[in-house]
Amino acid sequence: MCDPEKEDVVRAAVREFPDFPTPGVLFRDITPVLKDPAVFRTVIDLFEVHVRANYTKVDLIAGLDSRGFLFGPALAQRINVGFIMIRKKGKLPGLTESVSYSLEYGKAELEIQRDAVDPGQKVILIDDLLATGGTMSAACELLTRRGAEILDCLVLIELLSLRGADKLKPHRTHSLLAYD
Repeated sequence: MCDPEKEDVVRAAVREFPDFPTPGVLFRDITPVLKDPAVFRTVIDLFEVHVRANYTKVDLIAGLDSRGFLFGPALAQRINVGFIMIRKKGKLPGLTESVSYSLEYGKAELEIQRDAVDPGQKVILIDDLLATGGTMSAACELLTRRGAEILDCLVLIELLSLRGADKLKPHRTHSLLAYD
């Protein structure tokens, strides 16, 4: 259930910077989306429509460090559920569980507080970008270890040529904007 007019509003707000951060790379900047309250509201509207059309029960929205923290709380508030954070290692207090994963340029770790999610809770993950899928896949692994049921992985932008959604299978993914 998409709304092409609303998607066009969001797409028009995303800026492109060729050769950033390195030559041959096209960077898509979401800063204008965040700066304009109407465009930001449109993004949350589109996420909300997708969630309400596809899920009758959601318990939590899980935002990935750090841009998932921008969209996740707004969506969670809209659909009246809690929000939890999946952070880079060393950023959360209390008992945590972590997972290591590979990046194009090395390794990283994500963690979640052990009491953030209860077994059986239905969770939707959210972030700004799906590229290779490494970070989102690690977040899925953390939630699965905690016994959560992952309903969907939502992103504002998906870079199709990097095939990140393939790495997330069998979990569903939904992107508002997709680029080759």
